[in-house]
Amino acid sequence: MCASTLHAATTPPFLALRQVTQQYPLPGTRFWHATRYQCVINNVTLSLNKGEHVGLVGASGAGKSTLLKILLGLETPDSGSVSCQGRAVVPASTAALRWYRQLVQYVPQDPASTLAPNKTVAQSIAEPLHFLGHGAASMSVLQRALDDVALPASLLHRRVATLSGGQAQRVAIARALALRPAFLIADEPVSGLDLPLREQITALFTQLAQQYDMGMLLVSHDISAVAALCQRVLVMHEGQIVEDRPRSALLSTPAHPHTRALLAAIPTLPDCYC
Repeated sequence: MCASTLHAATTPPFLALRQVTQQYPLPGTRFWHATRYQCVINNVTLSLNKGEHVGLVGASGAGKSTLLKILLGLETPDSGSVSCQGRAVVPASTAALRWYRQLVQYVPQDPASTLAPNKTVAQSIAEPLHFLGHGAASMSVLQRALDDVALPASLLHRRVATLSGGQAQRVAIARALALRPAFLIADEPVSGLDLPLREQITALFTQLAQQYDMGMLLVSHDISAVAALCQRVLVMHEGQIVEDRPRSALLSTPAHPHTRALLAAIPTLPDCYC
């Protein structure tokens, strides 16, 4: 075996879930120890590589949100493991997970709503830097963060409450990127946006991922949203990954009925995606 092949075989993926299962008690079943459970994540094994752009799609209730919590180290699975570059990711304090938060950042659904309206843009971007031990953020770092998302430095002293919806969306993304993460996880990044803003945010993610060689996991119920950004698409259904294929193959020859249903829900699919 040559050296390059051996390296590929022994180097762990950037992010990995191994045989992860999570179940929750069903409401109203905690009586006389007869608790019944619903399996939300069912034996999921998944690897995400450095610099890879992956989409995770599925209908509401498929298990995407629970999988995200486990992947972000916010929830401990009933069984299985999560690792980053071979190191275990276990829910813990901010200090204990500082190494992981530095490498993996999260952009939640409706990220603008996570910004405190009374804070300035500068304070909002500097907050995670402070929590993760970077000290006071310099003006150059803050300006660079806004430059990354095509916003002028003059916004740094504006209150978040005075921003437009599109500006607030970009500030929230700038806050995650200020740490220069190796991997970005975004939950429904364009859900609820009008078409022009949706296209702007899609183009922004594409540009930033290429500029910083950053891996991405984009989670959505809309398969067309991730098809515009990702080369690999995972389809989740009833707590399991039922398809894991290159984008072009999955869109042209979907193998699972749930994938076909998701594709059928799209009015038109641009030819350039296939």
